Amino acid sequence: MTQTTSTHHEGGTAPPAVRFDAVVRAAVGQGLLGEGSPVAGFIDTEGVRASVGALHNAFAATPGVLHTFAAKACSLVPVLRLLAECGMGCEVASPGELRLALEAGFAASRVVLDSPAKTREEIRLALALGAAVNADSLDELRRVDALRDPRTDSVLGLRVNPQVGSGSIGPMSTATDTSKFGVALRDPGAREAIVGAFRDRPWLTRLHAHVGSQGCPLELIAAGVARTYELAEEINATLGVRQVTSLDIGGGLPVNFTDETVHPTYADYVAALTAAAPGLFSGRYSLVTEFGRSLLAKNGFIGARVEYTKDAGGRRIALTHAGAQTATRTVLMPDAWPLRIGAFGPDGTPKGGPPLAQDIAGPCCFAGDVVAYGRELPELAEDDLVVLYDTGAYYFSTPWAYNSLPRPAVYGFRAGAGPEDGSGEGRPGHDGPVSFVTVRDAQSLDDIAAESGLAHADALIEPGD
Repeated sequence: MTQTTSTHHEGGTAPPAVRFDAVVRAAVGQGLLGEGSPVAGFIDTEGVRASVGALHNAFAATPGVLHTFAAKACSLVPVLRLLAECGMGCEVASPGELRLALEAGFAASRVVLDSPAKTREEIRLALALGAAVNADSLDELRRVDALRDPRTDSVLGLRVNPQVGSGSIGPMSTATDTSKFGVALRDPGAREAIVGAFRDRPWLTRLHAHVGSQGCPLELIAAGVARTYELAEEINATLGVRQVTSLDIGGGLPVNFTDETVHPTYADYVAALTAAAPGLFSGRYSLVTEFGRSLLAKNGFIGARVEYTKDAGGRRIALTHAGAQTATRTVLMPDAWPLRIGAFGPDGTPKGGPPLAQDIAGPCCFAGDVVAYGRELPELAEDDLVVLYDTGAYYFSTPWAYNSLPRPAVYGFRAGAGPEDGSGEGRPGHDGPVSFVTVRDAQSLDDIAAESGLAHADALIEPGD
């Protein structure tokens, strides 16, 4: 099943090629992209709402589901607050992400703490707040034993590794035989140890598994969830009591980066789980999900200015301001994380003309800083713009500080939010002008200096030197 992402206006779905055209033009017209602002990220707020709605609709027939957003996918407080308003919970994997979730307004009872290396202080804080905690190992359970106050409201679970294998991107596959995550379910003696851990801890009521994300087919994800469901049934049968009452089935729905269509869909995901574990949706277990990339990727893009073009060895190269600092995964693993690229003129209108094979390179000072190789696009020139589509998750929200390049500004946008003002923002695919709000300010050079230890500039200089 596939679906085309919507432009979220009453007129219906615009052709995919023009979904963000009006937004790029409006960003240029309002000074958000151009010489003074050579790179920025953009979030479609109505697109985010629609994606959350699709997730909830897919699970509508199942009672007791808590959908949490994986904070690492877009750790920006305004985005997290929007998701909280849409009825999401939040999955966090560090003290920083926990702080951001609370600042964004998520109730602690709707926060889940996952991490393979939680400190005692992290665990202590989560238990005090009443956030759910998934222990990543039997050793961590023993740490929880010492820290847990019987009066805590936290739901406590154990992460298992169902060891169902790898998808096409090894680093994104978390259910391999030697994954660092969870208790390896098929290792000798592990199953018995897990059952024993539940027997010894009546307060341990949740099982957690996450098979992986990009590159993992639905069948692999469903197989891992099915093994976790079977383990819950075994624990409850062995103990003779319904102790495991909830299953955290992770997230990981892969994203289609090849075109504008959304596939697989959340409905496809539910269908695959139903086929692999029919009892999962019976209502015997409350469910928790942890989706991230699939909710945000297609609802955001990066716009960047072309600073120069050049030819080298018969190859055309466009040097832009969007490289490894904001498209890190694509630059370091281009085959695993390809991105669609759009070409726009200095005024923000799509470029035409015959296609020319061009490399789209970034500003970082290493040769591999290229986001696309030999891409057939209308010929780019100085002052043009490129758009990196499907980058609403991970890309601009968690930039790399290589070369002390500043973090780009991020803006949320809505189309059709007011009367046409004659500036051309109302373009095909939108009912009216485009309005923007600031999600994160661009990092200043003063900010960079402060983060680089400016306040301690003389710390390594001996007095009198």
